[in-house]
Amino acid sequence: MTLPFDLGWMGAVYMAVAILISAFVRGYSGFGFSALVISASALVTSPLNFVAVVVICEAVMSAQAWRGAGPNVDWRRVGYLMAGAAVGMPLGLWALTSISADTARAVISGYVLLMCLILLAGWQFGRELRGAPANLIAGVASGLANAPGMGGLPVVAFFAAQTMEANVFRATLVAYFPVLDIFSAPLYFMSGMVSWDTLWASLFALPMVFLGNWLGSRHFFSTDPQDFRRFAIILLGGLAILGLVKSVI
Repeated sequence: MTLPFDLGWMGAVYMAVAILISAFVRGYSGFGFSALVISASALVTSPLNFVAVVVICEAVMSAQAWRGAGPNVDWRRVGYLMAGAAVGMPLGLWALTSISADTARAVISGYVLLMCLILLAGWQFGRELRGAPANLIAGVASGLANAPGMGGLPVVAFFAAQTMEANVFRATLVAYFPVLDIFSAPLYFMSGMVSWDTLWASLFALPMVFLGNWLGSRHFFSTDPQDFRRFAIILLGGLAILGLVKSVI
């Protein structure tokens, strides 16, 4: 049996476990799935192979999380973010598909490590930024970062640096990600990042996604979600460092 992306059996088992753990982190802490899966995949294949896979999986998890989120969505923010992402996404895809796999691995790993450091630093604006300029800039950053399927990290960092209500924070992310995914899907296809392997890998991944997301959402651990989020960021940073090492050896 030929596995997607020419993975060996050990690589496939590794990715199944990575997807399960990433979905658990997403269900528990509310973020991190795409970044964890892409960073993990960079150790066994080109990280670009799993970009479209994580977008499909994220769409499924967003649908699971949508219940009850609607009334708290800040749709104006979503609009500003998407306007910025519409500019950043094509530029990011053009840049990412113009470089070698090792260079892409180094760029993605470096970006992830930088975002982890920003999130761990706990940088704060001191007030809520709801206007167009700041949210448009955040959207451009999100679009650029979504070229490798990780457009959520800049938005999470941007929201976390503000005095936003927790329910608005979560609901606005839940609303933004599916819209970003719908916009991104045809761009991935036109860039040659969608294939039959993408569909097969997604089918194999979805059971792990459902199980991990459900387990994480049950909050079986006594750890506070904020503390768990910090653990997830450290784990993500560790994967990013390994990806940087692999890109140069």
